Amino acid sequence: MELRKRIEQPVVAEFKRFNDEFVSSISSDTLKLQSAIDRIMSSSGKHIRPLLVLLTAKACGNVTDKTINSSILLEQLHTATLVHDDVIDETKERRGKPSLNAFFDNRVSVLVGDYILSSSLIRSIQTGDLRIMKIVSELGRALSEGELRQLEVVEDTILDEESYLQVIHKKTAMLMSACTEVGAISAEATDEQIAICRQFGEYLGYCFQIKDDIFDYFSNADIGKPTGNDIIEGKVTLPLLYALHRDGTNKHYYLELIYNKDFTSQHIEELITFAKVNGGIEYAERRMKEYHDKAVEFLYKLPPSDARESLLLLADYIIDRDK
Repeated sequence: MELRKRIEQPVVAEFKRFNDEFVSSISSDTLKLQSAIDRIMSSSGKHIRPLLVLLTAKACGNVTDKTINSSILLEQLHTATLVHDDVIDETKERRGKPSLNAFFDNRVSVLVGDYILSSSLIRSIQTGDLRIMKIVSELGRALSEGELRQLEVVEDTILDEESYLQVIHKKTAMLMSACTEVGAISAEATDEQIAICRQFGEYLGYCFQIKDDIFDYFSNADIGKPTGNDIIEGKVTLPLLYALHRDGTNKHYYLELIYNKDFTSQHIEELITFAKVNGGIEYAERRMKEYHDKAVEFLYKLPPSDARESLLLLADYIIDRDK
């Protein structure tokens, strides 16, 4: 059995229900809107976040209607964020296909993102749980703050690991933390279990984003974004940050490129090589493994179950994946 099917096995029926209901949850009679939604669905990812919600709920008890609604609303919120982020970053490609703003325009993309975001608010009400509504509301605000913080870091050329971690905390770690916390809440878990799941998800989020950032330093058409894309956008991520803070003979040359935002194709290649030669990839992988081990440590505090084993496999998958 392939790894993904093994991970899904404890919630295979529930995950199918999520997929069916997620599609219908954002459908529309407006032709242009539905056309845009069809494009989003055709290039959607592996739905790791709703899978986290379902598996966490199962590991803490059982998947309920509240769990299904929670998995849908969190994926809706994540999808809306991606649509808006592509407009902000002027991204033209996602997972090897033209992004929504590239295929239509920014006006359509923003409105589609708003429509999906509004759908998530409706679905949050359907959970009937004020705790979940509070978590999702705070998450929406944090995601916006994370995006603005990233813009500040890029504009002011802030080159330190603490600022980098602050950005990925609000952009990725909090989202995955919300998935695992809400999953536990939906299963009527104890306060202790909810806290364990929340921390597990946060550490897993750091793993996920660091792995994504490592991809930027390698050429792989399956990933869905060009090599060096983060650097082109002025985002100096962990591999390059580490290299820049090592004592090196040519460090000032590369710092000057970054401060001047002189990102020609040749300079991008030079910066990628500089990060690799100076141990940036190895350092980022070590930091990712540290967060992975912390996540697993928390997960082992939950009772043994098939769902817990799938969460362990999912944690491994996140750091071992090739796209």
